Amino acid sequence: MRLFNSEKIQINLPNAELIYYPEFFSSKEADHYFKELLNQTNWRQDDIKVFGKTYQQPRLTALYGDSGKPYSYSNITMYPEIFTADLKNIKTLVEEASQHEFNTVLLNLYRNGQDSNGWHADNEKELGKNPLIASVSFGATRPFHFKHRKIKTERHQLILNHGSLLIMKGEMQHHWLHQIAKTKKPIAPRINLTFRCIN
Repeated sequence: MRLFNSEKIQINLPNAELIYYPEFFSSKEADHYFKELLNQTNWRQDDIKVFGKTYQQPRLTALYGDSGKPYSYSNITMYPEIFTADLKNIKTLVEEASQHEFNTVLLNLYRNGQDSNGWHADNEKELGKNPLIASVSFGATRPFHFKHRKIKTERHQLILNHGSLLIMKGEMQHHWLHQIAKTKKPIAPRINLTFRCIN
């Protein structure tokens, strides 16, 4: 059992619960995982359709898991590769902290400030009714924006640190949208791992 030295921040919002560990991994651990994931992951760039036009997705992605089940979003279907040793190690620690088991991880590589992820929710039917999503960040710091679908005053921003863990629980994926927005500021690469359980 790992002893978590990181501060644990509980964020209670309407129809949602977030738990944030700003320093879930030490700087040394985070540096190691960033380098290994950057160089060892089989990154891909899919095409997406927006208003009838086809564009390259503004980030690179990869899917790993042990369920063998595909994951589909935005008309993209991905088939998982087997967990690497590093991903298994990260998964074990995230499962301890979240008290939840995962069988799949979606990785995103944001190469610079122009790489992004538009407003969306992780509400695909294969994730179940109230999915718990655990998000690990390595690399450059990026702001995580989230807003309530109906309560217009509920808009928030959370800075996702190098080595941090964000756990999204409860009804969040039904009632909230989130994004990583583009920025014109020069920014180094960031890797995000979103652990989930595909039913």
